[in-house]
Amino acid sequence: MSVPRPHDLLWLRDSSALATIKESWVSQCWHPELPVVVRRDHRESGLIPIGVRGERREQRAAGWITSADIIGVMTPERLAERTLLLDSPFTVYAPVSAAIALSETIWPWRWGITGSTGYALATQCPVLHAASDLDLIIRAPQPLPRDAMQQWQTETDALGCRVDTQVETPAGAFALNEWLREGRVLLKTDTGPILTASPWSRENP
Repeated sequence: MSVPRPHDLLWLRDSSALATIKESWVSQCWHPELPVVVRRDHRESGLIPIGVRGERREQRAAGWITSADIIGVMTPERLAERTLLLDSPFTVYAPVSAAIALSETIWPWRWGITGSTGYALATQCPVLHAASDLDLIIRAPQPLPRDAMQQWQTETDALGCRVDTQVETPAGAFALNEWLREGRVLLKTDTGPILTASPWSRENP
């Protein structure tokens, strides 16, 4: 199994993987049919940083698991596949219909769906509502052409819901709209945020 990346959804063998998380709601709300999400944090001793989602917005908990705890993985890119989107029970919701519209274009990069929309697509849990956002990620191991990135931003701005695109580089992740507007960004890294004009460089700022 490849090393899980931030935003990947993971299914765990059983609840013992989350035994170290102290929030009481976790043991009450979480069960193995629900995934946890890989979060961005410094990794030590082979542990994988994960987040657990509860039934309410304020119910979010952070923890660590081992690769042996994992029995299934769903990537953001898989959730953005057109066939999966069209088969979703949530196509009437603006974020899903917006993702379907994006999938009609062949883009020069791999992209995926994260956040509540990704969670709904992966679990079929009804967590979407009329004002839900569409959170997206673009995989960018190499710098991307600015004009293509601007085309993506222009198209997402015209969709029927608020869209937030994060660009994932080898050094971390940044907000696309901030990069296009400012020319430098707050790069989210495993060791904390860094303000930089070189988001593809491992040597920041």
